[in-house]
Amino acid sequence: MAGVAARRAVLEILDRVWEGAPLDEAIAKTRPFEHLEGPDRGFARLLATQTLRRRGALDHLIGEFLDRPLPKKSARVMDILRIAAAQLLILETPAHAAVSTSVELANERGETQGYAKLINAIARKIGEAGKEALEKIPARTDTPSWMWRAWERQFGPVVAKAIAEAHRETPPLDLTFKPGEDVEAWIARFKEAGLDARPLAMGGARLPLVSDVTALPGFEDGAWWVQDAAASLPVKLLGDIAGKVVFDLCAAPGGKTLQLAAAGARVTAVDKSGARMERVSENLARTKLTADIVEDDALRFKPAEKADAILLDAPCTATGTIRRHPDIPWSKGETALAALAELQSKMIDHALSLLKPGGLLVYCVCSLQREEGERQAKAALARHPEIERVPVTAAEIGGLDKAVTREGDMRTLPSMLAGEGEMDGFFAARLRLSA
Repeated sequence: MAGVAARRAVLEILDRVWEGAPLDEAIAKTRPFEHLEGPDRGFARLLATQTLRRRGALDHLIGEFLDRPLPKKSARVMDILRIAAAQLLILETPAHAAVSTSVELANERGETQGYAKLINAIARKIGEAGKEALEKIPARTDTPSWMWRAWERQFGPVVAKAIAEAHRETPPLDLTFKPGEDVEAWIARFKEAGLDARPLAMGGARLPLVSDVTALPGFEDGAWWVQDAAASLPVKLLGDIAGKVVFDLCAAPGGKTLQLAAAGARVTAVDKSGARMERVSENLARTKLTADIVEDDALRFKPAEKADAILLDAPCTATGTIRRHPDIPWSKGETALAALAELQSKMIDHALSLLKPGGLLVYCVCSLQREEGERQAKAALARHPEIERVPVTAAEIGGLDKAVTREGDMRTLPSMLAGEGEMDGFFAARLRLSA
């Protein structure tokens, strides 16, 4: 069973997340996590993830057992209580292990030592309340108020609730395959390996989440890459791009670059993050696909020739990927929206200037916020009389008719594919420059 070292690592991971680091980055840069081995590493990652995924509900439950709120300077005490509650109610860790390690963590530092008895008492009460107490808490509790209000206005209370419920679930692992690969044969191989694999209507396969994708059949062969079902759809809106010049702007981490290259396009992938572009290069090499890699800000990118098509996966709040990145509700605030929306508008304008006459721009974001999706498309059409919207059809996106908006854009929601593992939230608009 994982010991106090794993819990200590989780506390440091949470500290980094509260400071603004994405969960994956926080894990990668936490030294105590690096020192963990085997099951302890898996336990620490799972505990950090579930504590973030259910933070709102955990805080609500902890608050019921506190006589008064903890002072702000006692943030670490609250984190110890959160991971104790997550172990007891979500991971079903034996009560003695969850409680004793929490008390041990409290006794390690002067600022928390005085709270050791309180932590012991609250953790025991939470354990006695049982997971039923957590299940009774409304789904919206795990969503910051500003997000919930926005989703309720945009999608209605029923859909907003369904989105929040989807975010509580551990997402599956989706794979996109290179053209020519026999997906059914690969699914059979996954099943032989003991994995409950199944095909996706929009292409690819869906597996249960695994801790090490590099150990899966086909990884070393470069037959597939990891990509959420929703994330694979925007590239499909470009149609037949074999032999065409295509720019993938804001390309990292590279799933769409691989799709474009696999479709036979002459791809130039642009992103300002050198570290993330190294990963793109590694995946291109693994899958034996080719693309030109350019480390540059998409707003400053000035190619020698214009493109037949451009995919712009713009920076955004990423609220459509909360099920995969449960840190987002607590690291992204409403104030970020305005700055991101302004950046997205500039990127659309610049991307249009890089298109050949008659060329296509697919603008997409992994956000649920209309300021970053629907309103951006509407504003771009108003600013640029030289472009037109090319409506999306359900047939292009795996028959997801509910993902086609009245305006003809694509809007997937985490609540779609309910009962089948759901999917990320994405918006995509297809725009054509006049010839």
